[in-house]
Amino acid sequence: MLYFTKWKVALVLLVCALGVIYAAPNFLPKGSFSSDSDWMPGKQISLGLDLRGGSHMLLEVGVDTVIRERYDTLSDSIRNVLREERIRYRGLRGAETGASVTIVDDGDVERARTVIRGIEPDTEIGGEGSHITVTYTELARQELISRAIAQSLEVVRRRVDELGTTEPSIQRQGEDRIVVQVPGLDDPSRLRAILGRTAKMNFHLLNDSKTPAEARATGIPAGAMILPSADSGDRAAGITEYLVDRRVVVSGDNLIDSQPTFSEGRPVVSFRFDTAGGARFGDLTSKNAGRRLAIVLDNEVISAPRINEPILGGNGIITGQFSVQEANDLSLLLRAGALPAPMQILEERSVGPGLGQDSVEAGEIAAILGLVFVIAFMVISYGRFGVFANVALLMNLMLVLAIMSALQATLTLPGIAGIVLTVGMAVDANVLVFERIREERRNGRTIINAIDAGYRNAMSTILDANITTLIAALVLFSFGSGPIKGFAVTLSIGIITSMFSAIWLTRLMVAVWVKRRRPTELVL
Repeated sequence: MLYFTKWKVALVLLVCALGVIYAAPNFLPKGSFSSDSDWMPGKQISLGLDLRGGSHMLLEVGVDTVIRERYDTLSDSIRNVLREERIRYRGLRGAETGASVTIVDDGDVERARTVIRGIEPDTEIGGEGSHITVTYTELARQELISRAIAQSLEVVRRRVDELGTTEPSIQRQGEDRIVVQVPGLDDPSRLRAILGRTAKMNFHLLNDSKTPAEARATGIPAGAMILPSADSGDRAAGITEYLVDRRVVVSGDNLIDSQPTFSEGRPVVSFRFDTAGGARFGDLTSKNAGRRLAIVLDNEVISAPRINEPILGGNGIITGQFSVQEANDLSLLLRAGALPAPMQILEERSVGPGLGQDSVEAGEIAAILGLVFVIAFMVISYGRFGVFANVALLMNLMLVLAIMSALQATLTLPGIAGIVLTVGMAVDANVLVFERIREERRNGRTIINAIDAGYRNAMSTILDANITTLIAALVLFSFGSGPIKGFAVTLSIGIITSMFSAIWLTRLMVAVWVKRRRPTELVL
């Protein structure tokens, strides 16, 4: 157990050197090292929300809206196929529970059921008599919800990343909730505004047949709707709503880029369509010169410019009474894409940076005190061997910092507790070995044989203790969330590094000392 081949010595020294290199940036001012790769040295440990301060939000995705929209789309498909088959119907509508229709002629009911059944494979046909209901299967419904949540997660992630923050934590919780934690965000209200909007933008033509007031008095024309104005300039001029055509002439789904800019000294938002959207936008502006175009965001008219000339190339600008911040936020929302469903903020918490700094300082004090007491105990109890164990302990902490820096793992307050616990666990293996060596010496073995037998006989106990603790940490990581995961991460890393420092590093130092000094007596 005391013999080390050259490649083993080189491996231990290489691991220790890499540990020092990767951990070093954490002891230097931020920005002292620069690296474009997540795996290169120069990264510092990411601090969690409770250490750095920031915002925490719990969001609920309106999955019922997603289901309702799918049933509305299904209703449109039913309308088309019934018209193609010349089947008369009435009462066609979509709801949160399904789509339904009543067939006028009883003789067409079975034929209607057959054509409706062929629209989508993952649906169930029900109803009695001439009344037909169409619902998605439970499996299809769960698939729609999962897809909506996954898309919402991606859109939220893009929006938060655009805010310029670092290391946000965005995770799904339960069936329809998303937890967002943004360390270091100084303006939580901006995060609320960014995440609370669906950002579904479409282009409609204004309906010139009536004014909104006339439409409310005499009836809204077919194919039209009244939408409120979100332009502060319109409200200042007394314009509070618009009558617009219901038909979407160009969809915001074709938008591929949006940037804040200036036009005539005022903040505006430029946008760019993909090829298909650019062609439709060019055709729209060519055929409707002189008419006004309503740019609708989340069922509000944010701008209603007049089409003065054809706009070709798929580029345009959104004008309005925007501030610079509003133009930045609007372009951010359009770039990130629309949410598939509205989201409701269920819980919001903010952690001040001062509280986070207090936690960091308290954690540092706890770690230093624990380290000092452990070092003193090892030196008093085991003398020179205790010094070897303390060197390995310090290297173990360096390895923990190095791995967390390289992986960009987020350090939370429970994570600091895991590191403090690791300080004690890191010397546990050495204590087992040293006590076994004492026992072997009392049994009359020579120094070399006692050391060799101590490491060999204690190895199974060390492995059993660390593996069982590692299993517990992995279970915590798998089934826990938030702070529990932070504790499990640091504990798992600490267990792995402590096994290396005890089984390899301490043993290497003992072997080198025995080989060079050839002691005649063992003070242990």
